Amino acid sequence: MKFGFHISIAGGFSKVIARARKRKCEVIQIFSRNPRIWGNFPIPIKEAEKFREGLERESLLPLFVHMPYLPNLASPDDNLYFKSIRCLCEDLKRSKVLGASFLILHIGKKIDSFEEKAIERFSEGVNKALREIKNSVRVLLENTAGQGTEIGYQFSQIKAIIDLIREKNRIGVCLDTAHLFEAGYDLRTKEGVERTLNEFDRMIGIDKLFLLHLNDSKTPFASHSDRHWHIGKGCIGLKGFKHLVNHPAIFSLPGIMETPYKKEGDDLRNMHTIRSLIKR
Repeated sequence: MKFGFHISIAGGFSKVIARARKRKCEVIQIFSRNPRIWGNFPIPIKEAEKFREGLERESLLPLFVHMPYLPNLASPDDNLYFKSIRCLCEDLKRSKVLGASFLILHIGKKIDSFEEKAIERFSEGVNKALREIKNSVRVLLENTAGQGTEIGYQFSQIKAIIDLIREKNRIGVCLDTAHLFEAGYDLRTKEGVERTLNEFDRMIGIDKLFLLHLNDSKTPFASHSDRHWHIGKGCIGLKGFKHLVNHPAIFSLPGIMETPYKKEGDDLRNMHTIRSLIKR
């Protein structure tokens, strides 16, 4: 398994490769723009070229881009809904420019609508974006913790979404371990990991899984409260992660950590911990 982190783009894409090297990354995830605002800046062609060259040189491929936080393709509000579709279209294009193979999309919130309607709306929004933007970037649906009115915290919901996607060859899944645990999938034991992966394979297909977000949970099992924590320091624990990263069904997948970064050394400690769990 190749390990890495979500890397900040503060100061420009030229800063990313050095930050990844400092954290001993083998794979990385980035935003293509400020994730907390709707606007975006054009990506200079020369900067994109140098960035792609750096990815190749440091063997940091495939590249994963994460969508901003604001879009909600499950929203019943038309203004937010169509704005979110435009955002997805933009990020599909930006991901291609940056050399990314995958774009990670949060499954949204139903707000005051019904779950079935929210699933239909989300799926149709993805269909609209994929119909408009024809490129090789695959959209990865990220599972949620089920916090508030979030959908996508059960495999059955993710399956229902994928069933409604027309271009299924352009869709995959990113499983976040903290979200899984907080949603009610127990990852603390070998049996729990096995049961979770078997259910995913039965309902969606393990071939649809392209990335793991390796995060411990600061909140208890089935809390539906989304709080990431350091590997082995949270409620999943070291044993759970040892079973996860060595499981033959997912051993070859990349694992991106989105663990808290408060002080120098946090990322390196998490990297050391996760690598120490691999059976040699």
